[in-house]
Amino acid sequence: MSTMGSGQSGKTALGGVLAAGALVMLWLACVAPSGRLGLSAVGGLFPMAATLAAGRGAGYLCWGAAGLLGLVILPDKGVALLFLAFFGLYPVVKGAIESLRRLPVEWGLKLAFFNVILTISWFVFRELFLPNPPQWLGDNTLLLYGAGNVVFVMYDVGLSRLVAMLSSRLGSGRRS
Repeated sequence: MSTMGSGQSGKTALGGVLAAGALVMLWLACVAPSGRLGLSAVGGLFPMAATLAAGRGAGYLCWGAAGLLGLVILPDKGVALLFLAFFGLYPVVKGAIESLRRLPVEWGLKLAFFNVILTISWFVFRELFLPNPPQWLGDNTLLLYGAGNVVFVMYDVGLSRLVAMLSSRLGSGRRS
């Protein structure tokens, strides 16, 4: 007797269902008066869940499907780009990086990934993400990178704790 998710078709279906959940969160990020970043980050939990439940391929499927559909149907393309560039992709990439099991190398790669995305976002897509930066930020890129890296490290640590919690729950749920 096979269970949902045990075969390749089950993993593909799970990736698709979770992509729909991510797309709903991205749509909410478009219509909510505030919380654009927070809801986009919550949308990134769906590719992470797909990765934990069905493997990295399902995580990438969830990320790609939700992000590309978001570019087509969401009213705010910036939300879809934010998901594609970071919030949807990073949880899957994080798992690949952490599989190296060498903490200094992992942190170096994570910070490099974040800073490349931050650089592209700031210098190429600034008009989409932050068309009118606060006056105190202005063109102070040193402040942007410093604060951005601190927030990223906190995000990564929180995401790691969430992954540990979900992994333990998924692991205990499979023993039936």
